[in-house]
Amino acid sequence: MPWKVARKNEEAIAASCLLLMTATNELTARLVLQDGTVLEGFACGQHGSVIGEVVFNTGMTGYQEVLTDPSYAGQLITFTYPEIGNTGVNSDDQEADEPHARGLIVRQLSPQPSNWRSQQSLPEWMEQHGVIGIQGVDTRALVRHLRELGPMNGVISSDGRSAVELLEELNQAPSMEGLNLADQVSTPTPYTWNKPCGVKFDQRLQSRPELPYRVVAIDFGIKRAILNRLVGHGCDLTILPANTDLNTVLSHEPEGVFLSNGPGDPAAVTSGIKLARGLLEQSCLPMFGICLGHQILGLALGGKTFKLAYGHRGLNHPCGTNGQVEITSQNHGFALDAASLPTDKIEVTHFNLNDRTVAAFAHREQPVFGVQYHPEASPGPHDADHHFARFAALMAARR
Repeated sequence: MPWKVARKNEEAIAASCLLLMTATNELTARLVLQDGTVLEGFACGQHGSVIGEVVFNTGMTGYQEVLTDPSYAGQLITFTYPEIGNTGVNSDDQEADEPHARGLIVRQLSPQPSNWRSQQSLPEWMEQHGVIGIQGVDTRALVRHLRELGPMNGVISSDGRSAVELLEELNQAPSMEGLNLADQVSTPTPYTWNKPCGVKFDQRLQSRPELPYRVVAIDFGIKRAILNRLVGHGCDLTILPANTDLNTVLSHEPEGVFLSNGPGDPAAVTSGIKLARGLLEQSCLPMFGICLGHQILGLALGGKTFKLAYGHRGLNHPCGTNGQVEITSQNHGFALDAASLPTDKIEVTHFNLNDRTVAAFAHREQPVFGVQYHPEASPGPHDADHHFARFAALMAARR
């Protein structure tokens, strides 16, 4: 490398380090876990304190999609990738209008983005939207701790309170088990969605049929990318709140019903399970569930769910069976218990190949199936997009 180029690189690195020091030396922060573990760092985003379930995501990209994904409601997200924020923030990549994650835990937050799509730096965006964060944490040690002991509640604080005070407050916070968070993040009123994805370089755009499929989507915390993929595969959507009853759904005369992703404990979403049971009585009605919606379908069919040891959150989880493998994007802390599923009604079509948990299933007699992972892949690989095509094909076959 020529000396002048190397010198410029050194100067750029030095300038970046100076910006980081300027950003982080303003205020210290601490992360306190429910088991008494205390990690020190620097405040980022909005200053204050916030409590949530501490989880980790192993993806190298997609921090903006993750922070705005309603499925992360109630959680403090630890990113294992060492530097977050390099590409800034833009309006196209949000999964909702506002962030749903409660807090952010990172090794290093990039103070200066570099990307042609960037409209704002991540630290600025966090402060604007009230996201409390901590950086300078040894995220490797934290992730190993969570892998060994499982996810637990924690508090990020930059308000000057002692670890003892924070732990006392933390001990009053509820566990994620038993929490119905879907009702909190769901739309309060119905709306329609039929516009294609606004990102023009998305290569997965599909041609729409002359007569789009009428689909009702139940919003347990639906991602914008899922709406876009359903539209991309020919659907006109009516999105209804999580607590919608059976008669309201049927009044829209849907050709198919979609049960969305969402946060919290699936067993606590009793209204959604009741609705799914009623929909299953419409024996010819195609149904498709993703993540929480997949779990709700399984519960409605007589299965049970359980909390995973430390969850699946990342972009490279292999799933499949019988020699067919797809690399998937995942975000869930609960899973269906395979042994509890009625084998006369359900066939497990995909397993998570890391731990053999249920990754997808199909009804043996009805046009109904569920997928635990995220085929919309926002962020993540596009291997699983065919599940949307399958849903469209089930509706087309019944016209």
